[in-house]
Amino acid sequence: MKIVIAILIFGIIVLIHELGHFIFARINGIEVLDFSIGMGPRLCGFKAFGTQFSVRLLPIGGACMMLGENEDQNMDNEKSFYAKNVWQRISVLFAGPGFNFILAFLFSVIIIGMAGFDPAKVTGVKENGPAADAGMMAGDVITKINHSGISLGKEIQGYLDSHTLTEEPVNVTVKRNGEKVKLTILPEAYDKYLLGFTYSGATSSPAEVLEVSEGYPMAAAGFLAGDVIVGIEDTKVTNGGELMAYFDRTPLNGKEIMITYLRNGEEATVTVTPQFVSSGYTLGFSYNLALEDANAWETLRYSVSEVKYWIVETARGLGKLVTGKLKSNEIGSAVAMVDVIGDTYEASKEYGVKDTVLNLLYITVLLSANIGVMNLLPIPALDGGKLLFCAIEVVRGKPVDREKEGIVHFIGMILLLVLMVFLIFNDVKNIFFAK
Repeated sequence: MKIVIAILIFGIIVLIHELGHFIFARINGIEVLDFSIGMGPRLCGFKAFGTQFSVRLLPIGGACMMLGENEDQNMDNEKSFYAKNVWQRISVLFAGPGFNFILAFLFSVIIIGMAGFDPAKVTGVKENGPAADAGMMAGDVITKINHSGISLGKEIQGYLDSHTLTEEPVNVTVKRNGEKVKLTILPEAYDKYLLGFTYSGATSSPAEVLEVSEGYPMAAAGFLAGDVIVGIEDTKVTNGGELMAYFDRTPLNGKEIMITYLRNGEEATVTVTPQFVSSGYTLGFSYNLALEDANAWETLRYSVSEVKYWIVETARGLGKLVTGKLKSNEIGSAVAMVDVIGDTYEASKEYGVKDTVLNLLYITVLLSANIGVMNLLPIPALDGGKLLFCAIEVVRGKPVDREKEGIVHFIGMILLLVLMVFLIFNDVKNIFFAK
């Protein structure tokens, strides 16, 4: 069942991506030779509109092969990809990632319409703390932190996770009684204790461990991504919101705590001692990650924000990869995502069909936005690499030599295949040897 669900999710994302290319190719009068879902030998298919539609053996990737795209002899055919002007080709290339963003938006509408959204609301202000001194009040809705626009509570979390606070002032804009108020907060030093993990803070889903950081207490205690926390000390935990509320009431210190969790249906309790990291900085306020019901306008508005959040998070992850802040074992392929999807399914199914479907839709939004961004990267063989050559053509006023462009894309494809093999090997090692 886990594999079937994963194949279904990947199939939908790839189908929509290739459908974007197909529709815009047809609109621009380009003949599509082959439309495939999957890779490798053809399992089944049919021919229509002059296109061979196929489902292939390996449930990864897909293709929308257009006339002349890889065949120099057809470049002069009026239905060839390269016979079209540069703006028509740009629209066809961008349509794939664009449809991924549209899919992420539509699924976000379903999720927020059914489960609600997490407004970027201030839930508490520390008395005599830096936020209180700046004039922040509980109930304020944060709309901007420094130069970053904020719409959702998770965007506050994402900003603070990716920007280390120092003694430098932080400019925060809030909405209060319909008016925008600008605040300048001077971060305050404090002793920081960490367990070394992230978790889902939604009240509509279990407190699932999303990531465990190496070298921290949770990793040393044997926790893995996908574990579901069901208790901490004497407090029962049924969802992520309750776990977050516990940490708000009981800040971590050097004392050991007991954590109870579920893994593969079996319950276990371990003792974990928070690790003192250093004197960090705090803004002195807590913020909302719990879900609230949304009306029709809020559903549409915050669905856009949801997609934007995942686009930004993907870009931040790529930034960490480039700067070396992301380790090789933190990078995964489709194999790792199958494992994550399976763990999500197992953790959610005991809460009912609705929660299971919502959590799987949430993963689909994440993956669809992620694949949209990745395909826009200026890497040869990807849509972004081809768009780069189109951009060069716009600037030069004439195209790059097609043969040279083809060589660049071929080399890029080889390098991508090598990377895929490495990631799959890395995933197999992490999944089977870690568990």
